[in-house]
Amino acid sequence: MKAKVFLMLSFFAYFLTLLNPEAVFAQLGGNPCTNNELNTAIGCINFNDINALTRFFLQWFIGIGGGVALVLIVLASYKIMTSQGDPRRLQGGQELFTSALAGLILLVFSVFLLRVLGVDVLGLF
Repeated sequence: MKAKVFLMLSFFAYFLTLLNPEAVFAQLGGNPCTNNELNTAIGCINFNDINALTRFFLQWFIGIGGGVALVLIVLASYKIMTSQGDPRRLQGGQELFTSALAGLILLVFSVFLLRVLGVDVLGLF
C-alpha cells in the first residue's frame, strides 16, 4: 500500500514538473538550462537540435560502454588471480580479459571514426 502511494505521488510530482517547470525550479534555485533544453537528472537535453541530442546520447553511451569494459577487466583480473592454477578457470579469465580489452579498443576506434567521418569529413556536429 505504501509503495502504491509513493508511486502515485512521484508520478504526480513528475507531471507537475512537466506542466510547470519554472515553478518547480524556482524553489530549487532556478533552472540551469536554457529555454530550449530540458533539465534531467543526467543533464540538460536539447530536444530541438538533433545534433546536440545525438551528441548528448553518444557521450553517455560511450561512457557507459567504457565503464562496462572497466568492470569486465576488473572481473577478469579477479578470475585470473583466484584461479589457483586451474587451467579452465585461468583460460576463462584470460578469454574474458581479452574480450573486454577488444571491446574497449573497438569503442575507442568507433569514437575516432565518428569524429573523423562525422565532424571532419561530413561536418555533422
